Amino acid sequence: MREKKISTEKLAEISKKSELDTIEERDSVRSIEEHNQLKVLKAFISKGVSDFHFSGSSGYGYHDSGRDLLDEIYAEVFCTESALVRWQFVSGTHAIASALFGILRPGDELLSITGTPYDTLGKVIGLTGNIKGSIIDYGILYREVPLREDGCVDIESFEKYITEKTRLAFLQRSRGYCWRKSLSIDDITSIVKRLKNIKKDIIVMVDNCYGEFVEKQEPPEAGADIVAGSLIKNPGGGLCPTGGYIAGRHDLVEEAAGRLTAPGIGREVGTSMYINRTLYQGFYISPLIVSQALQGMIWAGAFFENLNFITSPVRGEKRTDIVQAVRLDNKEKLIKFCQGIQSNSPVDSYVTLEEGYTPGYRDKIIMAAGTFIQGGSLEISADGPIRPPFIAYLQGGLSYFHIKYAVMKAVEAMYE
Repeated sequence: MREKKISTEKLAEISKKSELDTIEERDSVRSIEEHNQLKVLKAFISKGVSDFHFSGSSGYGYHDSGRDLLDEIYAEVFCTESALVRWQFVSGTHAIASALFGILRPGDELLSITGTPYDTLGKVIGLTGNIKGSIIDYGILYREVPLREDGCVDIESFEKYITEKTRLAFLQRSRGYCWRKSLSIDDITSIVKRLKNIKKDIIVMVDNCYGEFVEKQEPPEAGADIVAGSLIKNPGGGLCPTGGYIAGRHDLVEEAAGRLTAPGIGREVGTSMYINRTLYQGFYISPLIVSQALQGMIWAGAFFENLNFITSPVRGEKRTDIVQAVRLDNKEKLIKFCQGIQSNSPVDSYVTLEEGYTPGYRDKIIMAAGTFIQGGSLEISADGPIRPPFIAYLQGGLSYFHIKYAVMKAVEAMYE
């Protein structure tokens, strides 16, 4: 049945109400932005960043001072012993995989604490497709702790899953393509404490994608041993054209570096070419851009609730990533919404999206990403798997005002 069209005037009225409904939440985000911006600024000052560090290197990249100093800045901001920031990481999944393959050995067990991992990481582990070279193919064991019915981590059941072989516990901070709550720093603190009480030497790793600078602290401050993420998401500030990072205990980061390059070579090589300035500047402005994205997602959540859609997070719920999920319950609505976001984006606005298969995903995907950086989901994007209940995952946005405009136009498209 065709939905009744909503007038532009009515949507503008709902938008205004949504702004008024979320004033306090958005003010709180600006307070977090100020805290994180000062944290990043102090790291730049303490490390003595100079325009000299923006110069590139070539060949092997030996003694690339700009590359190495950026590692130190990330380590200071994330409160870790070490960090590895490289444009050679092709994605957040690549950074996570490098850490897992670097740390784990045949016979070790990888335990996912947050249920089944995101689609792309599922293939790295070997959960689907019988992929050669996956973690399971290398003789590493894998188990997962199912989420509770309410979508929360089942902390009380940890003891029955952890064994002598359990070497690494993995937490996915964001929701992925799953109708569950993302993890707050308080959640991670409780989870890590419980894990370490059961097995003191267990390594806790957090997939930090979409979560950087959303709160005043990062997972290592909650006790996590190692974190990884993507530079075309939060810490890239919308400027980094590619890359990823790993931060944590020095020995674990070194093992991951040996997988990115080669054992015995590790972090000592890897030219920065001419990308250093962009990596520095992107990281510097990322608290501001994350704040813009968060404010936009808070407004969008309220906007959809005022249109009587089911959302996650709900209004007033603590934000722990830059994703707003909306249950559309209809394939055509999902496709129309994503097409509407695409047609109101600064890049490739003329493109008409179609559903299709994307490397690493098990279902067809509809993916709006009219972004300056291909796949740069700190910029406004909307996507979702073509499977019930047809959830749109809206994320990012370089500008709060663009988020409002694009979402309103996309909703209009849904009802045309």
